[in-house]
Amino acid sequence: MSIKILGTGSYLPAHFIINKDLEKIVETSDEWIRTRTGIEKRHIVREKSTADMATEAAKKALEMAKISVEDIDLIITATLSGDYHTPSTACLVQAKLGAKNAVCFDLNAACSGFVFSMNTAIAYMQIGMAKTALIIGAETLSKLVDWTDRTSCILFGDGAGAAILSCDLAYLEVLNSNFQFSEANRLDNSAGKSKNYSVVLHSDGTRAEALTCEEELISNPFVKANRKPNKIWMDGQAIFKFAVKNVPVCINEVLEKADIPREEIKYFILHQANERMIQSISRKLKVSIQRFPMNLAKCGNTSSASIPILLDELNRKGMLERGDKIVLSGFGGGLTWGAVYLEW
Repeated sequence: MSIKILGTGSYLPAHFIINKDLEKIVETSDEWIRTRTGIEKRHIVREKSTADMATEAAKKALEMAKISVEDIDLIITATLSGDYHTPSTACLVQAKLGAKNAVCFDLNAACSGFVFSMNTAIAYMQIGMAKTALIIGAETLSKLVDWTDRTSCILFGDGAGAAILSCDLAYLEVLNSNFQFSEANRLDNSAGKSKNYSVVLHSDGTRAEALTCEEELISNPFVKANRKPNKIWMDGQAIFKFAVKNVPVCINEVLEKADIPREEIKYFILHQANERMIQSISRKLKVSIQRFPMNLAKCGNTSSASIPILLDELNRKGMLERGDKIVLSGFGGGLTWGAVYLEW
């Protein structure tokens, strides 16, 4: 099966705060933030919601893809900062777009969310449950940040990115004509052998405490709870060590699975968490940092939105051409990490 990205889109709030602004809020400095993270500014919402930003990114992706909104049959939104517990952000996006034919749900894998969502969309396509999917990463992290914690409030920003995926119709025609729900049948299907992608995903819940954002505590007529703000907390050193150790292994794993050498990859598009972290991953892979594009200086860490925002930026700058081989890799809370190899 062949997967195509028909269009990409992104949205960043107009309002932003620079490092100098944070000097007035917590004990920090522009130099300290830049030298340790590479971040210079981050966008912060004032009016729009997570669903609003997701919708704006989706509209741009649709415009680029040149397809009708009614062609979308699957919407997955990766987010940990939705507007409601229910309905899902994906359902709100569906309503705003008028994508009446789409099945919708959210997925929470933190900063790995877009990669996990892409894999889920591909899985739907592999068994014939979708042919055109809208996948979105959208976060309003500013509402979850502890603005008194100088180690974390300097990192995060708001934004959304989106991509429209489509699978080849020939595969669906063969699938619909003779598919039986067995792994052997799917692997033997000739339409599924020629593929331009590969996916590897991992999770380790035993290290979940390294990055958390608590939900509401149990409180009912029978249980009393001392409430506290539900804010992001992170063990920065633990996350740094985790990413530098596991992400290179994961990228090598997905390339081995795809039988593609590192030398043929044009770009490694990583979750935009920390410049020094990406530099360390580059060194471990023995790949030039020039092949690791970054935009975290102007966006900060936007969690599940960071990969699709950067992907859209590269696409709109004309830096991606047909046939380019790229790797997307996300890593974060859960702990979760994964990589996708794609041929553009």
